[in-house]
Amino acid sequence: MLHVISLVVALLCVAAMNLLIKAGARAMEGQEQVGASLSLLSMIRTALVNPWIIGAMICGILNFITYMYALKKFQVSTAYPIMISVSCVIIAMGAAVFFSERLNVWQIAGMVLIFAGVWMIVGMAKTA
Repeated sequence: MLHVISLVVALLCVAAMNLLIKAGARAMEGQEQVGASLSLLSMIRTALVNPWIIGAMICGILNFITYMYALKKFQVSTAYPIMISVSCVIIAMGAAVFFSERLNVWQIAGMVLIFAGVWMIVGMAKTA
């Protein structure tokens, strides 16, 4: 059961990481407009003190640790598709909520198909 929880935490961390990177990029974009365009080195320095980016890095580390633990029990051919596909759905929903990105009917249909695919992967893993 702990392996299942670690896989869920891993997928939540990867989703949170992506949403935090978006928030950090938006914050840096605001700084760019105030202080002219940032050079690559300046952008890296700005990112490393941006709380959104720092949060994203922490989520990335937590994702690595919890996913590694989950892989002790799960086959990578089962765990990875579940983690990536479900996190895509969470990211799309989070972007709609936090960044006012619109979801169209095709995206929603795709999310339904993703859940159907995850259901099939989990079902196949149980029978194997």
